[in-house]
Amino acid sequence: MSSLELHLKIAGIALIILGFSHAFFGPRFQWKEELARISLLNRQIFYVHTFFIALVVVMLGVLACFYTRELLAPTHLARIILSGMVFFWSCRLLIQFFGYDASLWKGNRFHTRIHILLSVFWIYLVIVFGWALWHQMQSDLDLPVVSTIHIN
Repeated sequence: MSSLELHLKIAGIALIILGFSHAFFGPRFQWKEELARISLLNRQIFYVHTFFIALVVVMLGVLACFYTRELLAPTHLARIILSGMVFFWSCRLLIQFFGYDASLWKGNRFHTRIHILLSVFWIYLVIVFGWALWHQMQSDLDLPVVSTIHIN
């Protein structure tokens, strides 16, 4: 197994753990008490969106962990998926610094540690999926491209 394959599997396992850990966010962040103040519709939208974020994170983890060779195979689809993953995790990294007010973590040891840990994790994901994309770009892709779709 190459280093890249190993890192994709590690990233995949970490994403699966992160996705399932969403089940424990509610009690940790006291969502029941916090969300009691908003309308039923907004509360349910919040829970549904949280579920689907967790589901997507688990699915990305499964893809990286169990379909590593397919992600590294020189195909257009693999390049598109890896490009999407680099974009997705790059956006998440930017949100870590520009989407959260620094007052939420500055001055609080625990929150500062979590902020640093997550920042390092998002950087790691961008590097690993970027490395895989770079690996893809190095391969010669002389695959036929289907440019016409016929609909009757």
